[in-house]
Amino acid sequence: MRRAVAVLGLWLVAGFLLLPLAGKIGDVTTTDPAALLPQNAEATQALLRAREAFPGSDTPVAVVVYVRDSGITDADRSAVDADRQEFGRTTGQQIGAITASGDGQALLLSFPVQDKDVVKQVKAALTDSPAGLRAEVTGSAGALSDLDDAGQGADTTLFLAAAGIVAVLLLLTYRSPVLWIVPLVAAVAASQLSSALVYLMAEHLDVTVTADLTTMMTVLVFGAGTDYALLLIARYREELHLHPDRTAAMAVAVRRSFPAILASAATVSLGVLCLLAARMNDMHSFAPIAATGIIVSFAVMTTLLPAMLVLLGRWLFWPFVPRYGAAVTTRRGFWHRAGDLVGRRPRLLWTVTAAVLVLLGLGVYGLRLGQSTSQMYTTEVGSVAGQHLIDRHFAGGVSSPALVLADASTVDAVVAAAKATGGVADATATGRSADGRWVSIAATLTDPPDSAAARATVDRLRAAVHAVPGADAVVGGETATAVDVARASERDNLVVVPLILGVVLIVLILLLRALVAPLLLAASVALSYVAAMGLCGLVFQALGHPNIVHGMPLYAWLFLTTLGVDYTIFLMTRAREEVAVRGNRDGMLTALTATGGVITSAGLVLAGTFGVLVLLPFVAAVQMGLIVALGVLLDTFVVRTLLVPALAIDVGPRLWWPSRHAQTPAAPPPSRITVDIAG
Repeated sequence: MRRAVAVLGLWLVAGFLLLPLAGKIGDVTTTDPAALLPQNAEATQALLRAREAFPGSDTPVAVVVYVRDSGITDADRSAVDADRQEFGRTTGQQIGAITASGDGQALLLSFPVQDKDVVKQVKAALTDSPAGLRAEVTGSAGALSDLDDAGQGADTTLFLAAAGIVAVLLLLTYRSPVLWIVPLVAAVAASQLSSALVYLMAEHLDVTVTADLTTMMTVLVFGAGTDYALLLIARYREELHLHPDRTAAMAVAVRRSFPAILASAATVSLGVLCLLAARMNDMHSFAPIAATGIIVSFAVMTTLLPAMLVLLGRWLFWPFVPRYGAAVTTRRGFWHRAGDLVGRRPRLLWTVTAAVLVLLGLGVYGLRLGQSTSQMYTTEVGSVAGQHLIDRHFAGGVSSPALVLADASTVDAVVAAAKATGGVADATATGRSADGRWVSIAATLTDPPDSAAARATVDRLRAAVHAVPGADAVVGGETATAVDVARASERDNLVVVPLILGVVLIVLILLLRALVAPLLLAASVALSYVAAMGLCGLVFQALGHPNIVHGMPLYAWLFLTTLGVDYTIFLMTRAREEVAVRGNRDGMLTALTATGGVITSAGLVLAGTFGVLVLLPFVAAVQMGLIVALGVLLDTFVVRTLLVPALAIDVGPRLWWPSRHAQTPAAPPPSRITVDIAG
């Protein structure tokens, strides 16, 4: 009891020192693309060179497009000119001339915007446009404004939704009006302490922090932390039936559940640290952020949570208070029936299950890699609508030209090379740096900036300007950035995915002290991932959002592999314990029935916490939430419940080779009470 008080005291001190910093994480959150893009990418080099040579050149640009389908009238032109003068006064600069479309149905204004609030003023001014004249704000400034509006309050929404989901599921799991509060408080504490540490990392270790990364960390902490709590509390409840002293019961519960929780936390932490090998800087930065969240969750759930449970006593489980010696019978519920099913014909069961998963995996052909700006929102926003209007009435890339930066002495040759490139409508020198060294050239593409044709043009343009002797030319801009992000993501998929699988395999080998079982389990993880992606391919097709961002497969692999294998770890660590005294078949079935409830609860909690991402107005967030939620449910109810136990029984004691568990014990199992710990 004294130890529990001391542990609680230490955490209170840590909270007093760190929690005030959690609210400051917004101060270190960045939206700077240079901090997110691959550092060695040409688009990044172009952006950094432009900043140095032309200060303010990366200022967001507002593009206002006006459209009247019946043709622009004189009154429309007068109104647009009045807007041009008003925007000039608002921004304190001279606005360039109005650009008319060739079909006579559209007008265009563009100007740099220093303050995002200016975009709101521009949007407000457009409400006074003549009747029938449609006006939208797009360009980089319009896109950033819409992104800011869409993400407003997202962190708070997700935090409250995740906490609410966890609270409801814990209440249903424990069927106690009190107990669920304790792990929820621990999960909230872990989330806030993680945010505080991430703030310190950004301040002192130069870790890049974005709103997306902190959002994923919050969801990860709630999901993984609650899983650890469920496993510990389930084992604690079981031990309370066997020990009159709750402190002794907790000591045994921690000792017996600690290896599984440690293996789970180690798998996720080491898995996310594999992202340090990624070229995409946002993925690279997510590695220490996510690892911090998992480590804090592990520490909280194995020290603070046990201390709170011991200090508060058995009454927390009311009305189903576990009494010493009271639970002497084993309930034959759902998980015993599942065990009977698995044990009856294991070879047929795992074969059919694997075949179904393979068939589900065929749905991946419904996914399309690459998501344009117009496809990133669940509902159309102004900047996307504006870009569609521009694409309809103007040359494809007029609103977002490729930016070429080259040695000033070669300007004529570079402009000529750009103009001669297929897919480039025009190229014009737009400025010379103050020191006279560099020149900027705007190359207008014939195709929309987010199209495959425009990306192909960028490759041709780069080859053309690179060939100009002495130009030292680089090509950047929106389309060039999309090209470099796609290539860096493809490389990261090829390099990081096997690294993560290797980490999972090594952890399983060390945990189970065997070779056959880890290899089969790693294969089941890969099959589960393919099935989940295939299922989501079918779902995304039905939702009308089949396009996924280039980094989605890697993030999905990371979460489904490291988090999904948790349940296999929970099952197999218990199985290893039971196999030592019961033999392979009975030990595996005992582990399945004993852990079925807690693992199912953990899977539902994790799926629910990631599922809250569907509340965001971003397609990628909805897709990530669905992939992880559906993948975890597949892993919980199919892979861990049917495939793995059936395969383990069919393989037999050889599963544990070369450990001593490969031999069936001769002695009969002891008469230890085994209860279904579903609640």
